[in-house]
Amino acid sequence: MVITKSDILLWLEEVKDPEIPVLSLVDLGVIREVLIDDSKVIVTMTPTFSGCPAIDMMKEDIISTLEKYGVDQCEVKVTFKDHWNSDMISEKGRKAIKQFGIAPPPQNALVIDLDILENINCPHCDSDNTEMKTPFGPTLCRSIHYCHGCKQAFEQFKPLQ
Repeated sequence: MVITKSDILLWLEEVKDPEIPVLSLVDLGVIREVLIDDSKVIVTMTPTFSGCPAIDMMKEDIISTLEKYGVDQCEVKVTFKDHWNSDMISEKGRKAIKQFGIAPPPQNALVIDLDILENINCPHCDSDNTEMKTPFGPTLCRSIHYCHGCKQAFEQFKPLQ
């Protein structure tokens, strides 16, 4: 069987972000490159933050998923050469984040200011009558908000450039 890059990316759709389990690493945009060198697969990834505590878990999940599909030799490289940004999240990923109850970051947020962080729609009722309670959420990549429309607290995946 000849393994292609498309095969690898399809299989990696099964590898979910440990903090947002409805979002694959592919849709999150952290999978940067897939190379096939003879029978060895090399996956390069850039985590959302350099201090991400889930890096080792993601690497292990990538390797075990590819082994499940018969890839015997796999290496996962972590690079920060080109930093990750929230525009790398696919449209499918943005929908999954919202369905999970987290407001996705705005796309193409070239200038991040307080207005972008505060004026977001609620992922539960889509109301724009929301306010940021704190920029410090349960992880570095999320902030806490409150919706005055449906009276629910929610998180936003912060826009990063």
